[in-house]
Parts: sequence; structure tokens; C-alpha cells
Amino acid sequence: MALVTFLIPCFVIGTDIAFSCQNTHDFVGTSSPGDIVIGGLFAVHSEMLHPEEHPIKPVIQNCAGFEIQIFLQTLAMIHAIETINNSTLLSGVTLGYEIYDTCAEVTKAMASALRFLSKFNSSEDVVEFKCNYSDYVPRVKAVIGASYSEVSMAVSRLLALQLIPQVSPVSSAEILSDKIRFPSFFRTIPSDFHQTRAMAHLICESGWNWIGVIATDDDNGRFALESFGVQAMANNVCIAFKEMLPAYLSDNTFHTKVDHAIEKIVKETRVNVIVVFMRQFHVLKLFKKAIERNVNKIWIASDNWSAAVKISTIPNIIQLGTIVGFGFKSGDMSTFQDFLRNLREKPTENNNFLYEYIMLLSVCAHLEHHDFQTCISNQSQDDLLQNVENKHQIWRDDFLNANIEPGFIHSTILAVYAIAHAIKGQCKDRNCKDPSAFTPWELLEELKKVTVIDDNKEIKFDSNGDMSTSYDVLLWKEIDGHMEIATMAEYDPEKGYFIFEDEEKKKELLDLRKVQSTCSQHCRPGQMKKVTESPHTCCYECVYCPENHYSNQTDMDYCYRCNNKTYWAPINSTTCYRKTIYFLACTDWFAVFLLLLSAFGVLLVLSISVIFTKNSSTPVVKASGGLTICYIILFSHLLIFLSTAFFIDEPTEFKCKTRQALFGISFALCISCILIKSLKILLAFSFDPKLQNFLKCIYKPVPIVVTCTGIQVIICTFWLIFRTPFVKHNFSIPRAIILECNEGSIVAFGIMLGYIAALAFICFIFAFKGRKLPENYNEAKFITFGMLIYFIAWIVFIPVYATTFGKYLPAVEIIVVLISNYGILCCTFLPKCYIIIYKQETNTKSAFLKMIYTYSSKSAGSVAISQISLDSKSSSSRATISDSGKSEKNSVNGNCHFQVPGQRLIKGEVFPKNTARTMARKRFSSI
Repeated sequence: MALVTFLIPCFVIGTDIAFSCQNTHDFVGTSSPGDIVIGGLFAVHSEMLHPEEHPIKPVIQNCAGFEIQIFLQTLAMIHAIETINNSTLLSGVTLGYEIYDTCAEVTKAMASALRFLSKFNSSEDVVEFKCNYSDYVPRVKAVIGASYSEVSMAVSRLLALQLIPQVSPVSSAEILSDKIRFPSFFRTIPSDFHQTRAMAHLICESGWNWIGVIATDDDNGRFALESFGVQAMANNVCIAFKEMLPAYLSDNTFHTKVDHAIEKIVKETRVNVIVVFMRQFHVLKLFKKAIERNVNKIWIASDNWSAAVKISTIPNIIQLGTIVGFGFKSGDMSTFQDFLRNLREKPTENNNFLYEYIMLLSVCAHLEHHDFQTCISNQSQDDLLQNVENKHQIWRDDFLNANIEPGFIHSTILAVYAIAHAIKGQCKDRNCKDPSAFTPWELLEELKKVTVIDDNKEIKFDSNGDMSTSYDVLLWKEIDGHMEIATMAEYDPEKGYFIFEDEEKKKELLDLRKVQSTCSQHCRPGQMKKVTESPHTCCYECVYCPENHYSNQTDMDYCYRCNNKTYWAPINSTTCYRKTIYFLACTDWFAVFLLLLSAFGVLLVLSISVIFTKNSSTPVVKASGGLTICYIILFSHLLIFLSTAFFIDEPTEFKCKTRQALFGISFALCISCILIKSLKILLAFSFDPKLQNFLKCIYKPVPIVVTCTGIQVIICTFWLIFRTPFVKHNFSIPRAIILECNEGSIVAFGIMLGYIAALAFICFIFAFKGRKLPENYNEAKFITFGMLIYFIAWIVFIPVYATTFGKYLPAVEIIVVLISNYGILCCTFLPKCYIIIYKQETNTKSAFLKMIYTYSSKSAGSVAISQISLDSKSSSSRATISDSGKSEKNSVNGNCHFQVPGQRLIKGEVFPKNTARTMARKRFSSI
């Protein structure tokens, strides 16, 4: 009997501790009655035990791996509900709760969700099948949870059958924002879209572009990885490797996959930043392996574990490197901490989680903090039956407070208050003590309009059912030998930037840039990326920007092109340089030299003018055509010299139009005047009657000068009107702009020069005809020589001008102009000036008469001899040898046979002695 009495309590204790699911009531983790019941789904245990027996039966098994952080979330929900019940928020309506443990398994969560769907106040927990659930009253009005996105997705699809509102404080998968697939799902946290964008932003700002990613192989991990991949690509961040770990610790390949992930991290030496989207117990296993392999990296933590105390207390966690993460925005924890201090006074009859926690405290009481936490996590519900005997209950106030993750606690309390405010809206005109006063779908509509005051700010659900609360940027720092989790900044999801509390924290976070995590070295300004054979755009070579291209930032994908017309850049340039504008400046030594030559020419013209003016009455000046013609020629020479100034210094529209026209017209005037002189000399000294008659007909000085010059004026006028010269910027030189005059029409330019050449050629022919003048009066000879100089200069000019390039191109034309102008000027006037100055004895009337007389005598004799010779050959039958001899004798004696125009030569007729002298006077006067 005593033995039976002893066994009964032991069996009862064993049954209670083992938490075996004998009926549906044993399935509930913790509960409290109320007018309106809210369901809760939390993964208080990290895994569900699987039996080794075969075949597997559809039995809900016990769980292992007690999660303190999730247990605290259940306590936060209870605390919030009790606080609301003790307030006036719902005016006497009390909230109850039923919280279930999902054990991080979708299967067990679905079993709990089925119970939520069962009809209210039904003794058998039956879920009725109906076509219309509008009037259906289920067991709960709303559900808070679940702890993981994968579980929330499955549960939400089931709850959507009756449109029971589900508000999750931690499920952040981006897909849950889809209101078509998850119409009754809400959450008091932002979507993973904002978290992954914040991560990519931080990575990009830190200068990292070659990173690794490790995620759990479940819906949450895959969606987070996909979202981060998109954000990383948008920020030019490449993912070197992706490792997926099994979602369940019971998976036989879990440890193998962890080892493989660690090997990958060690192998990729250029990857110094690892982004981790995993559950806390996965991270715990991974970090323990990483510490064994002395891995030292920067770890970017997701919201799941960024504030996990049990991870921050791992021995030698400091060796892992730097951990920076994103956690949900936290609030005031003081009232919740007070709640935890009074927790030991709470009854455990309807709270299996609290009862199990107390048992765990007893089993692990002898261990230090981290070992104590590890002990709690490693205990299964089955193990507690064996260890609970002979253990006394203890309580550690500090342990729960030390494991608070403020972000999760705050979002859980916020979820309860959001539901409470929605219930308040439904209970305005209803008696909510009656459970059938409103249905879950009505509460759902009310929940969409709820506004909650949080930290003096109004927040509400957006159209996707998300609350756009901010993130805390957390940095794990070593303080006094242990790891502390400090808030460094706040990330605003709506505005997309970081808000720092102070400059010191900003500098501390930005110091992470010192760590390099790039596939390739940064390309300096002046360089650009050249894609290699790697499929990743972050792996590249740095090559110099080519000529006329530049880059002014690091890691540029391409070099900017300079404006080739006005700017240039050398190879490996960081900027464009303005091209130097070149022209034949007046300060250029060569331009100065040419200007001096032109100035000397002007002085020479003025000097000749003075000499001719002072000696205007002398035979030399008179023989030159008189002062008028000399002044016109000298004036044209002066204009030609002055025109060279328009070729020098910065070209303008006026200069470009003036220089060629001035030169062309002046030169045409000069040549036409010299042509008149050539005709006059030839007319005066020609003994050919036919030539004299021709010359007398064409010798019209004024019309010839006006006509010859006028044609050139017409050519230039048409040129300036229809194809006028203009200022041109020549960009063909890489680093310079040549400012030059474009002639407008090469054809017009050629016609102008060709016309001058034609005049010069005619002048040359006439001057050449009269080249054998008296010895002291050889102007035609010098005119011939001057024209030759002109021809040579301009013939050489054509190929030189065509092949010369640059700012000295105008100098080529100036040189040719000066050579031709000096040649003609010197040949025309310097011999006369020489006679006027140095041979004054020959510059007298008598000397000129004597010279002309001598020349006329010789010329007349030559003409007579030539005519006699021709007559002898034509009439040999009438002339005898003796006649020929007489003719010769007479010729020797000075008696010439001279044929006057219009008369025949009379044999034997002799000129008077004074004939030559008379002819000399006439020729002198004609000159």
C-alpha cells in the first residue's frame, strides 16, 4: 500500500513534467480566461523531438532546447494583457490568452492554429466546415505570432480561412506584405525589405563590395537572401558565396553543412564581411565552430539575433571579430522588468512555460552564466523528469533581465496593444462580455484603422499591414572583458538613412571602413574598372583612363570623355584641362620679326616718297612716270605692308575679312601701275612699227589701272558677300585650339591670287620686251626681275601653305607677301634712288639725252640692217653684189635705211646727220 502511495505522486509528477500531450488541454503552454481570448504562437523550444521508432506515427512529440528569449516574449504578452486588464482601456472587458509552443516547427504550429479555428465554447474542439464563416465565432479573436516567418506563412494561410487577425512581433519576411496571399497578417515591425536595404546601405557606405551570406534553408532565409541580393546589386555589392544551413537542428546534415560553411569562409580570404540571416540557435552552432577555426571577420547580424544575449556570452566571442547588426526599435522596459521581478510570485498551474523554467533553474543552478544558459537550452522536456528529483527550487532575478532583447519585447507589447485598440473600437456600441458580440473579420477591419501611441509618436499599419518603425543599429563592443551590445544609430526605413546620436558614435561605426572586403583593389581616380573573366562585376582590373578621358572618383566603371573641342586630358587623368588657344600673337618672337620687317618696309616706302618728292624735277623721277604714278605705286606698297598686321594677333571677323581683300586689291593696283610703266617704256623705245601701233592702241593709263584694279575689287566683293572669311577654331591638335581665319572659299582665294599672277605675267612679258634699255635707264630690266621674284615666291608659297599647319600658317603668307612686295619695291625704286643719291652726274637732262641718243643710234642702225637683210633675200634678182656692198658701206658710214610707218624703204636714201638726235629728244619727251 505504501509503495502504491509512493508511485502515484511520482507518476503524477512525471506526467506533469514531461508535458506529454494526453489531451488538447495539455497542448496549451499557458492560458488565462477572459471575455475575449487572444491566441499566441511562440517557439519557446528550438526543436521538436522525433522518435526513432518505425513506422512514424502522427503523434505530437515533446520539444527540446528551451529558448529564454522566446519565453520572455510570452511573458511580455502576458504582461501587456494584464496591464490592459488593469487599465481603463477596455472599460471592464477582460482579455484572456492561450499561448502555444510551436517548437519552431510548422507542423506543431498548424496543430495550434487548428485549435484556434475550433468553435468557441465547444467541448470537443471541433472545426466546422462552412461555406460562410461570417457569423462563425472561433476560439480566439486574434493571434499574436509566430516567432519565425516560415511558421507565420503557414499559419496565416490557415487563419485566413476565417480572417482571424494575426499580428506578428518578429516575422519580417517581405512576402508577408502581400495582402492577396496573406490578407489577415499584420506585424509591428518593418518588412525585411527595409532591413536588407539598410544592410546594403551600410556595406556600400563602408566601401565593401565582396561579401559572403549565410542563411537558413527555410522560407524566411530564402526570402531574406533574395531581397538582400536585389539590394546588394542596386548598391554595387557582390556576393562571393551563399551558404544555406538546414532549418532544423534535427537534420542529420546540419553539422556537415556548418563545417562546409566555415571552410568556405576560411578559403575566401578576400571576404571579410559575412551577412547572417539565421535563427539564434543556428548562429550559436556556427559561431562555436568559427571560434575553433580562429575565424575573424565582420559579421552583419539580422534582426533575429542582432541582440541575442546568449550569443554575446559565448566564450571567446571577441575572437570572431566585429559584429554589427540591425534590431527592432526598443522602448521603455522598466514596467516589464518590474513584472519579471514579481514573476516568482505568479502561479504555475496554467503556465507550463514558467513551470518548466523553474525546473530548469533547479537543474542548472550550479553553473555560471553562459554554462547556465547552455544547460537550459540543452535540456529536453523528457530529461527534466530524471533531473528534477532531489532538487530544490531557486530563483535568479538577474538571469531573465540579462537576456531581455528590447526590440522583440517592445514589438510584442505593441502587438497586444494594437489588438486591444481594435477591440476597443469594436466594443463602443456592443457588449463585448458576450464573446459573439463581434467576429474576427470585423476586428480585422478595425485593426487596419488602429493608431497606437508609441514613444509619443502615432504609428499605424500601412496598406501592407506593416508598421514602419525604425531600426536600431547595434555594435557589439568589448567592455571590461565581456561583450556589450550598444546602440550606435537609428535607421529610418521611410527616409532610408542613418541617424546618429553623436559624432563619437558615428566615427566609431565609420571606423569599420578600415577593414577591406573587396574582390579587387580600389581603382584610384584616373583609373577605371575593366571587367575580368569573373562573373562578378566587383572583380575587375584597374586600367588607366585613355587620352582625353578622366575619372575623378574611386572605383568608376568608366572614364568620362572630355569635350574634345575645348578640353583635353592625358592618360591616367583625374580631370580635363582646357586646351590652350594658339594664334600668331604679336608677342611671339617670329611675329615681332615679321612686324619689324613690315615696319621697315613702311619706312622704306616713306623714305622713297621723300626722296622722289625732293627730286621730282630730275630726269630719273620724270622717267619713272612722274610723281603721281610713283605715289600710287608707293601707296599700294604701303597698304601691302600694312595688310600684314591683319595676319598677326588674335583673329577677328574684321581681320579675316580685311587682310586678304586689302592685300589683293593693293597688289592688283601696284601691278597695274607697273604694267602702265612697262607699256610706256616699251612704246617709247620700240622700233617695231606694228608693235608701236598696237601699244598706242592699248596704252590708256587711267582706264587700264581702273579696270585692272576694279576687277580685283569685284572678285573680293563677291568673295566677301557670298563666301566671306570667318574665324575658325581648329581642334585637330590634341591639346590646343588653333584660332585661325578660314578663307571661306579656297576657290575665291585662288581666283584672287590667280588674277594677280595673270597681271604680273602680262607685266613680265611687256617688261621683258623692253629689257634692253639704255645702260643708265634699265627700269624694264628691274621690273622683269621683280616679277620673277614675285613668281618664285608665290610658286613656293602654294606647297608650303598647303602643308603647313598650326599657328604659324599666317606667317607663311606674310613672308611671301613681304618677299614679293620687297622684291617689286626694291627693283622698281632702289635703282632710281641709287642714281639720285650716288650718281647725280647721270641724273641730268644732257646725260639722259646723250644716253638716249647713243641708244637710238644703235637701235636705228640695227633696224636698218635687219630690214636690208630681209630685202636682199626677197629680191635677189634685182639686187647685185655691188648694191649689197654699197649698202654695207653706207651702213658703216652711218647712213641707215629707216622705214617710216606706211612707207617703203628707198634704196640709196640716207638719213640726215641730226636724225638720231631728233629721235632721242622725242623719245625722252615721250618718256
